[in-house]
Amino acid sequence: MDPAALLESGARSPAALLESGARSPAALLDWGLRELRDLPWRATRDPWAVLVSELMLQQTQVARVLPRYAGFLARFPDPAACAAAPPGAVIERWQGLGYNRRAANLHRAAAAIVAHHGGRVPDTLDDLLALPGIGPYTARAVLAFAFERDDVGVLDTNVARVVARQAGRRLGRREAQQLADGAVPEGQGWLWNQSTIELGARVCRKHTPACDACPVAATCAWHLGGCRAPDPADGSAGTSGPQTRFEGSDRQGRGRLVDALRTGPVPLERVPDVAGWPGDPDRAQRVAHGLMADGLAEESDGALVLPR
Repeated sequence: MDPAALLESGARSPAALLESGARSPAALLDWGLRELRDLPWRATRDPWAVLVSELMLQQTQVARVLPRYAGFLARFPDPAACAAAPPGAVIERWQGLGYNRRAANLHRAAAAIVAHHGGRVPDTLDDLLALPGIGPYTARAVLAFAFERDDVGVLDTNVARVVARQAGRRLGRREAQQLADGAVPEGQGWLWNQSTIELGARVCRKHTPACDACPVAATCAWHLGGCRAPDPADGSAGTSGPQTRFEGSDRQGRGRLVDALRTGPVPLERVPDVAGWPGDPDRAQRVAHGLMADGLAEESDGALVLPR
């Protein structure tokens, strides 16, 4: 069946379009073999190294992760080394990556891996999801990129955009994950997922999709329909919405405090100044309490310090 005729008939899933003969999964795999960037976390199948990279890359650009990835692994080469270190040491090494809560979560996950899995990152979805701070995306990424599983689709914001546009409609979380899982060709879990992430990041972009350069444009329902508004990716599960303003936010104050703690204790009376709100001590205190609740700071001898 012609792809346009299939589209008109009501078929919308990527699998149905692929089965039409419009374009084989090989097109995306071939594109990935040519176009995947040479990134250090793509050269390893070590589950711990993959887990570290995925937590670093959450909401952080590749360019910021690249100069810090190797040094972090040199300091914490496996879960046991990470778990044995104080949480503050992990937070110190996280400098420049933002979203410091991820460092605390990584330390908690390492401790759980040592306590419950003999120091080896588990290889089942349920066990990975049971680790502190590990969500569906990260768990599936470890399965696909470390264990090369071909029964899981890695659904980050870029992949979710690709899947929704291929389907031609807004997707809920369950359906988006099912479509991502079902599209993975047998025996090609690593390359397929890496290629789909790369496609979403560089070609199937949010605001300026490069459909002429897309290897799977012939199976994309949104493209075949003329890319008319509304974009099915908008509001689909897994796609990111507009980020809240950072300047003047609590996140900015948190970041200032954690950066200061990396150099030494911050006396409690100086917390408002360091957070950037000298005239709002109540807000500074609330943010400091949030850091302590998240395991990013603790109080000792009248000062905030990194957790020990």
